[in-house]
Amino acid sequence: MPDELEKEITDAKSVEDALPALECLLSNGYNVWTDGSLYFIKELVGRVNGLSLYIYPKDHPPPHFHIRGGGIDASFCIQDCSLLKGRIDPRHQALIKWWHRRAKSKLEVTWERLSS
Repeated sequence: MPDELEKEITDAKSVEDALPALECLLSNGYNVWTDGSLYFIKELVGRVNGLSLYIYPKDHPPPHFHIRGGGIDASFCIQDCSLLKGRIDPRHQALIKWWHRRAKSKLEVTWERLSS
């Protein structure tokens, strides 16, 4: 992906045309090494209603995902959607659990892909 972003910026005809690449860099977990190369620190799995869902590559067990935004900063176990860390109001937690039951296999696939 870094090579594609670099090409997109280089090929842009204007600053405005290059802005989607900047949006991708700022919102999708990239960082810059001391040698100037890009590296990936987290994957934005999705965004909904001001909340962002992330899975970090090569993160510590147990497999989990993070939800941030709207006053929420929490992590949940992929296996059973138990709250691992953070605080979340009961309404949002119930909605995340409802969603998790339907998206668990996709979360597992994403965790496996990023952990290998």
